[in-house]
Amino acid sequence: MNRLRDLREDKDLLQKDIASYLNMSQTGYSKYEVGTNDIPTSVLIKLTIYYNTSVDYILGITNEIKPYPRAKNVDEN
Repeated sequence: MNRLRDLREDKDLLQKDIASYLNMSQTGYSKYEVGTNDIPTSVLIKLTIYYNTSVDYILGITNEIKPYPRAKNVDEN
C-alpha cells in the first residue's frame, strides 16, 4: 500500500520504527506496505491515530488525508 509508505516516509521514519510502534517485526510490517498481507482492524486503528488520518485514506478510498472526528472512546490500545 503506497499510502502507508508515503505516510511513513513523510515523517522520515523507517519500517522498523513503525513496526516497533505496532509491536511487530519489520518484515511483518513490510508485508502491509507492499500488500502481501491484509492489515488487521486493530492495526489500522493504531495507524490512523499515529498518522492522524482516516482508514479511508490509508486504504485509498479517499484522497482527503484529514481524519474524521474521533469518538471519545477510541484510543491506541
